[in-house]
Amino acid sequence: MANIKHVVVLMLENRSFDSMLGRLYPGDANYRGLTLLEYNNYQSTGYGVWNDKGMLPSTATIPDPDPGELFTDMNTQLFGTPVRPETPADMSGFAQSYATQPGKGIYAPSAVMHYFTPDQVPVISTLATTFGVCDQWHASAPCQTWPNRFFAHTGTSLGCVNNKDFSIPFTAPSIFGQLQAAGVSWRVYFHDMPQSILLKDVWLHAVTHYRGFSQFLADAHSGTLPNYSFIEPRYFADLFGVFSPNDEHPPHNVVHGETLIASVYNALRSSVCWTNTLLIITYDEHGGCYDHVRPPAATPPDGWVSQPDQFEFNAYGVRVPTVIVSPWIPPGSKIRNPRGGDGTGTPFDHTSIIKTVRDLFLAGTGQLTAREAAAPSLIGALSLPDATNLGPPSLTPSAVQATLAQVSTLASGEPNGIQAALAAASHNLPANAPASVTELPADGMPLTPASYSTVTAAAATATDRIKSFLGV
Repeated sequence: MANIKHVVVLMLENRSFDSMLGRLYPGDANYRGLTLLEYNNYQSTGYGVWNDKGMLPSTATIPDPDPGELFTDMNTQLFGTPVRPETPADMSGFAQSYATQPGKGIYAPSAVMHYFTPDQVPVISTLATTFGVCDQWHASAPCQTWPNRFFAHTGTSLGCVNNKDFSIPFTAPSIFGQLQAAGVSWRVYFHDMPQSILLKDVWLHAVTHYRGFSQFLADAHSGTLPNYSFIEPRYFADLFGVFSPNDEHPPHNVVHGETLIASVYNALRSSVCWTNTLLIITYDEHGGCYDHVRPPAATPPDGWVSQPDQFEFNAYGVRVPTVIVSPWIPPGSKIRNPRGGDGTGTPFDHTSIIKTVRDLFLAGTGQLTAREAAAPSLIGALSLPDATNLGPPSLTPSAVQATLAQVSTLASGEPNGIQAALAAASHNLPANAPASVTELPADGMPLTPASYSTVTAAAATATDRIKSFLGV
């Protein structure tokens, strides 16, 4: 086993594998990328995959407006119908789903068929080719952001398929709780409001284990990174600091996400921790962007079934971009589960993060769910005999910065799904983090419906509450 002492996970938002990395290895038969023959039909018109050259903001924010990401939207994208059928997915309904979205703006069917080329997203592409790319990593379920982020932490969503379905705090045991119990160090680093703070079993430890992203940079510099780090991007536009969201959630500019990825890599590459580090860069779900690979059947995590649609969580979601970075990974790796010898075994999903962390730091402890038990670990990808693939000394992202006008436009717009959900969930946080087990609620409380006319209003609610909760 490679000498890994630090696992760092950066989870971005709402991009499919094909949209970000589909043309990483053009013409390579050993890579499940785009051939440029892929298309969807809508109203007797074919919409093929396409690329908009250059990287002006109008390109870097495609698709705009935001595609649908509810469970019914994803059913339409996968099957062409909002009600999930028994037949296999044919990936035929992405253009249809986008064209029929309710809301404001022009929903051109072609927008969700767009892909970026490596020269347009050079940071993630360089890391993918220098180290490894996983073209067999699926979202844990064909569901919205919160279900998939909770799968990454707990191996389940407790039967919820949409953000609004959850009760907060989320009561499933998490990998953070297991690390805490075992005396293994961990931290969550965040920008505005961390979604993972909604986990019940982090509340007693949140004050000492949740830190701003600047602390990650400082910890990497000083060589004091914990065993497990989870990094959350900036979900909201920040008018005060003139910061655009860097989560890459459409239509947020992917250039700012590239800058975040470069910042994480550069901090690790210059750290004394580097040769003992595994960095996983992934996305929570595909966010309505096209991908051509059918999600396979999956092991249900537990006995929960979603209501009223009766989904048993027996299938994965759409593929998401995932890049695996470590000096222990051979250059140019295409990382798949080798079970069966042909790379077609159980695919990676977000519970593979939990499995990998357990293999490294929690050997012999009980797994969280049956999905985690079935998940492949990334340990096998760390196959060099020594940490010799050091990678470039640093990566230089685009120098383009968000303008005040661009941030103002985002800030004055209507909140997207995760922004609205985070603002609503912030009301379920106590004014101060609980100090003892007796102060923890027995169960979660349903989200209180709330309407925010602007991103600024939602951000103010969420960030004010998190500052109070953490006492900062």
